[in-house]
This record gives sequence, C-alpha cells and structure tokens, in this order.
Amino acid sequence: MRSLMNIATIFKRELKSYFEAPVAYVFMVVFLVLIGALTFMWPGFPLFERGVADLASFFAWIPIVYLLLVPASTMGLWAEEQRTGTIELLLTMPITLGDAIIGKFLAAWLFIVIGLALTFPVIITVNYLGDPDMGVIFCGYIGAALLAGCYVAVGLFTSATTKSQVISFVLSLTICFILVMAGTPFITNLFSEWAWVITVVSTLSFWTHFESIQRGVLDMGDIIYYLSVMTFMIFATYIVIDNRKSA
Repeated sequence: MRSLMNIATIFKRELKSYFEAPVAYVFMVVFLVLIGALTFMWPGFPLFERGVADLASFFAWIPIVYLLLVPASTMGLWAEEQRTGTIELLLTMPITLGDAIIGKFLAAWLFIVIGLALTFPVIITVNYLGDPDMGVIFCGYIGAALLAGCYVAVGLFTSATTKSQVISFVLSLTICFILVMAGTPFITNLFSEWAWVITVVSTLSFWTHFESIQRGVLDMGDIIYYLSVMTFMIFATYIVIDNRKSA
C-alpha cells in the first residue's frame, strides 16, 4: 500500500509538470496536426482517396510519428534530474527507486495516451464517410497505446543513461527506429534466404506486433511482447540509476 501511494505521488508530480510547461501543449498540437495531415493528405495513401472507411492510413503513420515526438517528451525524465542535481533530492525522499521509476513511466505513458485519445475526430470522420469496423479501430487504438508504452519505456531508459536531453533523444529515437524498421519488408527482404533470421527479427520488432493488432487481432502474444519490452526497459533503467547512485 505504501509503495502504491509513493508511485501515485510521483505520478501526479510528473503529470502535473507536463501540463505546467508550454511544451506539453506544443507537443499535443504538433502531434495532432502531423498525424492528421499524414492521414488525410499524404500522397499515395490519403484516407479520402482510398475509398474504404477504415483507419489503416492513420495507424500506418502512428509508429513514424511516435519516433519523433515520444523521445522528445521523455528525454528529460531522468536526464534533467541528473543535470540539475535534483535526482539526489528525489532519492532521499521516503520512496524507493522502483517507485520513482514506475511513477515517472506511468505519467509519461498517460501523457502520450491523452494525445492519442485526442485524435477521436478521425473516428467521427470515418464513421461519417462510411460504416467502418469499430472492432478493428478499437484494436488499433489498443495497439497504439501499447506501442506508446514501449516508446516511453525506451525513452525512460535512455534518459537515465545521460545528463544530456539531446543525447537521450538521439539514443531513444535510434533504438525505437531500429525496433520499428526491423519488422518492415525493407529489412526482412534483405534476409529472404534465411527464414530463421526473418523470424527472429520480426519477433523483436515493434512493427510486426503492431501490424498484427491493428488488423483487429488482439493476440495475447502481442500484448505479452509489449508488456515484456516495457518491463525489461524499466528494469534496465533501475539498474542504470542504482549503479550511478552507488558509484
């Protein structure tokens, strides 16, 4: 019970800090404008010209838009604490390191999910234009939320490894880019002669599991994969900060 109260305290502190800064609102506006423009106007894959009432074009762009915006929103989670020295103050409070990490992670994840939820006008639009399968759309949003959690977990980890927010951003973007691209045809085709390599690479890719969910298949294996990535990155963050604290 004490641990849950500590997590809630850090969670509220971090979430409040997001919305106290103008950058949070800039993030929301940029995210909504960018995903809307790509969904409705990108040449070759615009929603209006496809003639199908679905959100395939919307969900296809989500992993790409996340690549730029999620690392930007998570780069200061620990890097700023280390740069200003407030990490020492935080860790002297009557909370455990694990509580602090989980609280920060949940706050950042919810912040991204709020941005995702604000895209609801695209659902209204596609329902106005036709009769979409709402089950597929629901699965797509669940997948997008889980994907956001993985991006946030990676950003949490990279932010713990450095005092520089810029370095954290670059590291997070690079790791997420590799994990996304690993499952795309561009990469898998390079290993077309080695089926086992394709299987391993695809299994580790964000893209493969997200593509499966956005098709309307909410498979437990995909959910376990995303939760496992989040757990691994949170544990890695704990190890990094704990070692730095002990040094």
